[in-house]
Amino acid sequence: MLRLKSYREPMITALLCNFLLVAASANGWQGAPAPPAQVSQEFSQPEMRVPASVRMDCTYLGNALRATEQRVERDERFVAANPQPESPSTTGNLKAPAVNLAYDRKLLEHDRAELDKCAAWNERAKQEPTKDCSSSEFFDFHVTHDDGPAHDVELYRQPESATFFFESSLSVDADGAPNAYHPDNIGLDDITNAGAPGSWSGVAADKSGELFIQGPGDPFPGYYVSVTDLSDRAKAANDPTRYVDASRIPYIVLPEGIEAQTGARPGDFAVVFNLQNGKRSPAIFADTGPEDRIGEGSVALAESLGLWSDARSGGTTRGILYLVFSGSGNGTPRPIEEINAEVGKLFSAWGGNSQLTACGIR
Repeated sequence: MLRLKSYREPMITALLCNFLLVAASANGWQGAPAPPAQVSQEFSQPEMRVPASVRMDCTYLGNALRATEQRVERDERFVAANPQPESPSTTGNLKAPAVNLAYDRKLLEHDRAELDKCAAWNERAKQEPTKDCSSSEFFDFHVTHDDGPAHDVELYRQPESATFFFESSLSVDADGAPNAYHPDNIGLDDITNAGAPGSWSGVAADKSGELFIQGPGDPFPGYYVSVTDLSDRAKAANDPTRYVDASRIPYIVLPEGIEAQTGARPGDFAVVFNLQNGKRSPAIFADTGPEDRIGEGSVALAESLGLWSDARSGGTTRGILYLVFSGSGNGTPRPIEEINAEVGKLFSAWGGNSQLTACGIR
């Protein structure tokens, strides 16, 4: 059951810190330089935390580095010409520079390191589109299915984004696999999960309600033809290859009626994360389930996530994150190569790993 909610304050907000860039003079230091022992204190700045997508202006660092290089070159020439230089006060030459070559070289090392850090930050910013998160819960999904206690699953998405995510369980679904169901109940899944006479949902039937059984030329002769909502409509209803094979294709199952609230339709793409072991898998939305149940995926998806993939008793009761890209598909089954490629592009455009981190879901 979907229970609509009004937008609330964001659940998870990235900490975007203001940062201060301190300009350095390109004209060198006035007066005598500080003793070398003070360098680490003078240039020790508090760590700055800034969004990864924010590019920093490195110009002033480049200018400071060039000024320090010039100063070091000048001091090296002076030291070479004066093996035992005396201070201006003892020579009486007030125009002679005050030299502390050790300090100037340490300053040069510092300026180079700071410029390198700035360049590295900007390179990372180019690769990471965003690192802020203002995701809001937009509705609760009320789970009342009889295989577990009633509870709410919160669905979140960012404002003005069609992508949504939620954390839930994963029940293993075998629908679409040619060996999913058998008249003698020896298939991957229990035949009771395919429905019942007059209300079959996991197997194909003719107009009279008679179930199709695979023949000699089919992948698993004697087994029922198992179906998914996502199918290749160019093929016959009794063709096992018309449907998405749960044993080969990682797919997710979303509850009936969710399309109206999220815009997600069979054929859209997703990426699924096992928060317990760090594994992830691309997936396609290939089937719909009961309106009071959420958190279900194919045998192949469970295997990819490192879960027990038995359709009768496998899966997990927690720790699975579903990130669904609503409106991303074309309404047809896709080979695994296309699923991988499309999900890769969508995940990157959404913000990738840095976006997960910012949203606190990784």
